[in-house]
Order: sequence, then structure tokens, then C-alpha cells
Amino acid sequence: MTTAGYAILRNPFLNKGTAFTLQERENLGLIGTLPSKVQTIDEQSEQAYQQFLSKDKLLEKRIFLMNLFNENVTLFYHLMDQHVSEFMPIVYDPVVADSIEQYNEIFTNPQNAAFLSIDRPEDITDTLRNASDGRDIKLVVVTDAEGILGMGDWGVNGVDIAVGKLMVYTAAAGIDPSTVLAVSIDAGTNNQSLLNDSLYLGNKHARIAGNEYLKFIDQFVSAEQQLFPESLLHWEDFGRANAQVILDKYKDSIATFNDDIQGTGMIVLAGIFGALNISKEKLVDQKFVTFGAGTAGMGIVNQIFAELKQAGLSDQEARSHFYLVDKQGLLFDDTAGLTDAQKSFTRSHEEFENATELTDLESVIKAVKPTVLIGTSTQPGTFTEEIVKEMAAHTKRPIIFPLSNPTKLAEATAENLIKWTDGNALIATGIPAANVEYKGITYKIGQGNNALIYPGLGFGLVASTAKLLTQETISAAIHALGGLVDADEAGAAVLPPVSNLTEFSQKIAEITAQSVLDQKLNREPIVDSKQAVKDAKWSAEY
Repeated sequence: MTTAGYAILRNPFLNKGTAFTLQERENLGLIGTLPSKVQTIDEQSEQAYQQFLSKDKLLEKRIFLMNLFNENVTLFYHLMDQHVSEFMPIVYDPVVADSIEQYNEIFTNPQNAAFLSIDRPEDITDTLRNASDGRDIKLVVVTDAEGILGMGDWGVNGVDIAVGKLMVYTAAAGIDPSTVLAVSIDAGTNNQSLLNDSLYLGNKHARIAGNEYLKFIDQFVSAEQQLFPESLLHWEDFGRANAQVILDKYKDSIATFNDDIQGTGMIVLAGIFGALNISKEKLVDQKFVTFGAGTAGMGIVNQIFAELKQAGLSDQEARSHFYLVDKQGLLFDDTAGLTDAQKSFTRSHEEFENATELTDLESVIKAVKPTVLIGTSTQPGTFTEEIVKEMAAHTKRPIIFPLSNPTKLAEATAENLIKWTDGNALIATGIPAANVEYKGITYKIGQGNNALIYPGLGFGLVASTAKLLTQETISAAIHALGGLVDADEAGAAVLPPVSNLTEFSQKIAEITAQSVLDQKLNREPIVDSKQAVKDAKWSAEY
């Protein structure tokens, strides 16, 4: 075998394995280096799927799929395309949590990611250049893994979040996997178990924060934009103190997106629109209680707030619809330790006769009588029967979204919510939930999974060569997804199923691209948004 032949078999973007034809084997110096039979990609997929099924544990299934990805990217996505519903929770949430916790023990391959160390800012440009290896990067997913929802700070181990996110982008929307880059920013960790772990692969010091950290982020953005000037920059799982600050700094100058802030808000609002399509009610008539006022919770609030303003409400009128509940209870304007994001949505003591008693969720529900209850608290079982029945007593079709994940952290189960509200609750969960049979009706449960919206949105931005992501484009994508539910079906879900992911990701991409063109925010001249999306779409075929 020639050196070039070895290089091709080891390059996951070029490798076809046993699918190399005899002519290709001859031309590439591969004669005799593979078994005689030339397989089709479908034959390879069936063979790989049977190997996948032979693995007993979910983490073993994930490791198998990651090894396949490391060897043959096209085959990996061809297989995933055939089994998208089955593979999604393994490639990403919830099984990715197990791989993050055991990253040091099971590490075998960097999976084409770029690892940036805050201790070596001088290496940023070289790192990005080396990891991209001459590829034309159109999408970067970057994480510092300080705020992995439900898990917290996992240092360099959190790179699996960025890798998994990019896999969903390709599987759902069809972005070319050779044009994406996962980036880990290793700013240290405050997770003592990692600092004490002799196998930990990241920087063994406390997280660097403040100006030094933000300067590093600035250097990264500058290098990323210089090397990949037409890329979309996607931020993932940054901590409370930094996520909104970073987004606000760059969102008006480059094409950028924070999935925890914007993506979570988008999917929840799309679910609310789906629910309102079923209940035949209006967004401006809803009263929202958000339980968990961190990055995800405030991203949801801000997204709904922006939509209320689009509907014609003033800032003050729109803010009056929200009640934030965190570990202190209802957040008031004099609550200690408020984040900048929370301060705009606090309440005044004068609004309540019993303000001092509003220290837990149940007391707030009784005082406020909300129509919508959203959970991003990671506090399991906190949407109790008493709370849910109290809410249902004051609104005919309560909208209740227990979004915390993984399963062990969910605020309630869909089954209980259906039972406690006599089938009236309109529900989205953070993790996949089985249908609920109740009084002869099959209730389909929507999953508030960001994967329903960010792949189509991101691909639409890349395909349209967008300079910026605006609120107008975000709103267009939300309405596109929220309008896909069958509102007249008994027990209808508030969001479409993950099994239809590729189909509606295409629709969202087209609507996103059209919004970019309407605002004249495309870098390259584009006449037809649908054609631009079609031309950019990658297929998992040799």
C-alpha cells in the first residue's frame, strides 16, 4: 500500500472501506489491502447496524457509533439517516451525559475537534488551522462546558457536547460534515472530582474568569472569523455569568447563535404556539411562570418577550406576563444576587399581599394562577400533584413543560401531568416520552428538544451565507415549527416528532434562508432560497 493509500483509509472524510471499487483500489494503491468483495453502502450499513444491535449497554452503543464516525463519516451518517429516532438519544442527549462523565476513561480519538487552552492564547490560530486541516469550515460549535444543563461544569470532557451537536446538524439538516468544526475552550474547571482525577485530560486548575477569560474569548472569535469568514459560530453550554454576555457582545457583528439561550427559547415558544393552536388561544393572553431562572430559563423568557413585542405590546406590557421562580422563590427587584438577565423581569413586593410568603413554587402558583408553567430547574418531582391541580383549576388547558433532563432531573412525568389534569394539560418534556393512554385517548407527548429547530435554522443561515442572525429570522423559524402540529387530532402533540426531523429541518432551513434574503443579509448573491438550500445539502452517499 502506498503512503497515500494509508492516508485515505485513515481519513474519515475520504474512507469508504470495503466500498472502494476495484478501479479505485488500483488507482489509490489499495489492491490487496481490503477483503475481495466490494460492498455497497447499504450492505455496509446493515453490517454496522447488526454490530450496533449486539451491544448491550447504551454507552457501548454510543462508543461503537463514535468509532464508526472516526473511521468512515459517510457510512456513519448513512446509517444514522436510516435510524435517526433510535440514534438521536445515543449520539446526543441523554447518553452523551454518560460519555462526558467517563470521557477520560474511554478517550480514544479527538474526533476532529480543536482543543484551545486558556493557558496558551498564542496557540489559538494554529489550533484552529491544524484541526480544520484545510477544510472549508462553515459551522463552528464551541463550548467551555461550564454550564452543561443538568450536569454543570465538566471541563474539557464537555467537548462531546460540541461533537454531538454537529452530528445532529448533519443528520437532521444535511450540512456537509467536512465543513464543520467542534471547539473546546479549556478554561480550567471548578469540578473537584475532575481536578482530583489522575486521568483528567484538561487543565488542572480552577476556572479562569473575568477579564482574562473574556479577552481569550475575544482572541478566539477574532481568529475564528479570520480563518473561517463565512462561518456560523454556535455557542454551547457556557455558564450563567458568561453566556448572555458573550452573545450580546457579538450578535450584532457576526453570524452567531447560542443554543442554550436562543435555541431553548425558540423550541419552547414553538411548543407554546403548537399548544395554543390546539387550545385556540392567543400568546398575549398567557401568564408565564418559569421555574429555574438560569441561562435556559432566561433564554426562554427573552424569546417569549421578544415575540410579545412583535405582537404589539410595549416593553412594560410584555414584561408583566412573566414570573420568575428560582431557589429563593419568586424573584423580586430587591432579591440578592440577581443576574443582569433576571433584573428586567423581577416583580415588586407591592403587587402581592403575601409577598414575603412567596418562597416556593406552590405559593407562587396559588398567587399568580399562571396559564403556562415551564421547568428548567433540574429539581426532580417539583411539579407536584398539588401544584398541577391548583394550576388546572384556573385554566382550561394548562401548558406545562417539565424540560429538565436527563430523566432523573425532570420536574414531572407526562403520565402524571395527563392524569392530574384529567387529560387537559398540553405538555412538552425535555427528554423523549412515550405516548400516554388515558380514558381511551392516546396522548402524544412533544419533546422540547432543541434539535427540532437549531439544525434547520443553522443550515438555513449557512446555505444563505447569512451575515447576521436577527430576531426577525428567529421568529420566522419558530412560527414554521409551531405550525407543523395537527391541532385537531385528539391527544395531539404540541411539537412534531423527532422521527420527522429531516423533513421539517428542510422546511425550517428554507424559511430561514428566505428571511435572510428578505433582509438582504446574504454575503453571496442568491436569487432562490429553496435552491440555495438544495444546493448546499449534503447526502451520505459515496
